[in-house]
Amino acid sequence: MPPVVLTIAGSDSSAGAGIQADLKTFAAHGVYGVNALTAIVAEIPGEVLAVSAVESNLLSIQLNRVRSAFSLSSAKTGMLANGDLVAVVADFFEAHSGIPLVIDPVIRAGAGTELLDRDGLEKMKARLFPLARLVTPNLPEAEALLGTTIPDAAALALAPKQLHERYSCDFLVKGGHLSDGPEVTDHAWIAGKAFSFTRPRLAVPDVHGTGCTLSAAIAAQLALGHETPEAITRATAYLAAALAQHHRWTVGDRTIEALNHFPDGVEWR
Repeated sequence: MPPVVLTIAGSDSSAGAGIQADLKTFAAHGVYGVNALTAIVAEIPGEVLAVSAVESNLLSIQLNRVRSAFSLSSAKTGMLANGDLVAVVADFFEAHSGIPLVIDPVIRAGAGTELLDRDGLEKMKARLFPLARLVTPNLPEAEALLGTTIPDAAALALAPKQLHERYSCDFLVKGGHLSDGPEVTDHAWIAGKAFSFTRPRLAVPDVHGTGCTLSAAIAAQLALGHETPEAITRATAYLAAALAQHHRWTVGDRTIEALNHFPDGVEWR
């Protein structure tokens, strides 16, 4: 039977990010996805229209019922919305510490809408990060967690170790926002060692949902038995294929682009 992977995240009505992207990513990797919903988000790429968080008791019931029915091989978090929901997630993983956890620290949408309140961010840093196998911030999120700017490649390379020293967990800091050069390099601090992951920069638009998809792919690779550096390498190859083969629709004067979560011709399992 396939490994079971849990996503704890908000929805996305355009299905390019959030819990929908996570479940598609799990399916592409041959693992079975289960979920606990934190918020309903009305959005399309580039525009968040409305957000409604679930009650903390409802999230707790979702988590505990899923755990009672399935043996979880790994888990990931995305949008957690507020401090009450972060506390529920921390309680759950404190009680089930053997589940490898990947945290995508979703603070705000690409369009700028805040997706985690201040209390939630503080509880995430204090309670949830120490429980993580890996935390995967993009550049703006890493700057928010460090409280300083990351202006260049040298600062980016140092950031994962600095974050580890502050929060007592391993980090992958994504470098896609740093420049528009021919390559993208992500940097990680894993089990006391520095790693870098370099790939060609694709000539594609800034497609919605890349952070959700990468963290979900890493969680899937962990569930399939790979160690963290290999899980990142395979997940990055998958994301590159999903970007290269992205979908595009034009309706009237609006063009919408989305990741292809089932790309052809690439083996990442």
